[in-house]
Amino acid sequence: MLYQIYETQRAWLSPFAEFASASSKLYRHPLSLLTHIPGADRVAAGFDLLHRLSKEYEKPEFGITTVQVDGVDVAVQEQIAVSKPFCQLRRFKRFTDEVELLTKMKAQPSVLLVAPLSGHHATLLRDTVRMLLRDHKVYITDWVDARMVPLDAGPFHLDDYVEYVQEFIRHIGPQVHVISVCQPTVPVFAAIALMASRGETTPRTMTMMGGPIDARKSPTAVNNLAMNKSYEWFENNVIYRVPSNYPGAGRRVYPGFLQHTGFVAMNPDRHLSSHYDYFLDLVRGDDESADQHRSFYDEYNAVLDMPAEYYLDTIKTVFQDFALVNGTWQVRGEYVRPQDIKTTALLTVEGELDDISGAGQTQVAHELCTGIPKNEQPHYIVQGAGHYGIFSGRRWREKVYPEVRDFIARHDK
Repeated sequence: MLYQIYETQRAWLSPFAEFASASSKLYRHPLSLLTHIPGADRVAAGFDLLHRLSKEYEKPEFGITTVQVDGVDVAVQEQIAVSKPFCQLRRFKRFTDEVELLTKMKAQPSVLLVAPLSGHHATLLRDTVRMLLRDHKVYITDWVDARMVPLDAGPFHLDDYVEYVQEFIRHIGPQVHVISVCQPTVPVFAAIALMASRGETTPRTMTMMGGPIDARKSPTAVNNLAMNKSYEWFENNVIYRVPSNYPGAGRRVYPGFLQHTGFVAMNPDRHLSSHYDYFLDLVRGDDESADQHRSFYDEYNAVLDMPAEYYLDTIKTVFQDFALVNGTWQVRGEYVRPQDIKTTALLTVEGELDDISGAGQTQVAHELCTGIPKNEQPHYIVQGAGHYGIFSGRRWREKVYPEVRDFIARHDK
């Protein structure tokens, strides 16, 4: 019922959002008489803010059309390498007419960037992709909004997630380097461990960034909610069926709007202050700051629904049973044994101020990977960085990326 109420509210607000947008332009357009009314700039800013607070946010585009490689602008084209019901493996293919540079790019390492399936779209890693493209061939998991997946596609469990990752690794080839950001560190760990246990060739490296491998260490507000509520509470209180106006009508999901509400509730003062600053930027005519606000919230407010089976499996396996670190996790009847990984180097990255995955939660991977030589298991703490700072923004570009790039280069034999 809650999902239907939300959809009804969204439908009611849609005309108001359009009215607010039109009114803002009317009070701001240089040819409009209303522009000359005293206080018109504040009225225009107010309507603009109302528009952004009431509009619907669609999935953003990656928008990466060019990237610099060795100081040369290279064209980038998005391609779908593998299409699955719940995910598309997307490749960012680079093109250039310079023969020497093209030869160099073909020889560069291949990277599989596993994006989180935790409420936001893979475009949240746009900055991550853009930097990686300078020195690598880049693939990314672009997860599909569960409300857009018809019921006849079947359910999607955490085990399916693990198998998706394995299929993508096999598609790219054993020379691949895998990077997982936040939530996927656990299923990626399982995917590679299971491949190792079966005797398959595993990726050359795996880089794990800010993930809840052991959520008991330095638990955050996110961890505490998952650990202190029962499995039945989540099943009965946050799982709803997709309304009839979507292709996935009837599918059980954890709605994206609930995840978004939870993230906003963690730091309400910060978001309130940010929107007020946006209003003042509009009044002052500070277009650069206003554009930065729009860019951030266009991404932050665009959310997707998660399949209920996958969400509940994650709650139980990762945050309640701690099955990976306890050695009790089975995927399709096979035990996940990180100690079987021997030929894949491991890099873990944590943010000093991470309030999503606390200190030590990712680093514990080194204790589990007893089969990897210690000199191939570096750990990097990003001073002054929060959760998003380890894969996006200035600290990612200036501090983290050089570490990741050099780590991959050392093991790309």
